[in-house]
Amino acid sequence: MPSPSVTAPGPPTPPVPLAALLARKELGLRRIAGPADADLLWVHTSEMADPYPYLLGGELLLSAGVLLTDPDRYVARLVEAGAAALGFGVRPVHESVPESLVEACDRHGLPLLEVPPETPFTTIARAVWRLMAEARHRELRRVTRAQQALATAAA
Repeated sequence: MPSPSVTAPGPPTPPVPLAALLARKELGLRRIAGPADADLLWVHTSEMADPYPYLLGGELLLSAGVLLTDPDRYVARLVEAGAAALGFGVRPVHESVPESLVEACDRHGLPLLEVPPETPFTTIARAVWRLMAEARHRELRRVTRAQQALATAAA
């Protein structure tokens, strides 16, 4: 179980800024609550009433709110687990994002994204993975250039 003093190691890639995911217009994602800035390390889907025990921290958690009964407690537990953001899929369970969830995300400082019905969660996960791969590729190119510069300087 995550705790504030123990942080799970991150993936071997730089974090993906939430803004980069939101810039993918084809996904139709819209931030409707919480801060604009967040760093995404993972994507996870859960319909559990309390996914806290299964989160590592840094997740974009995707949910349709199947078991959402107490939005304030749900969001508080996500924040406690270190989740980076919540993506809430509208339909088939909810016709819109519940206002109580919007208020809870604002209150707890968790970015909340509205996921339109035509955007499958797997499409969002693929987009995050693609952004992670691009970030890793940029980092590897940067390291390679630095190594080449050191080798040239040493020669």
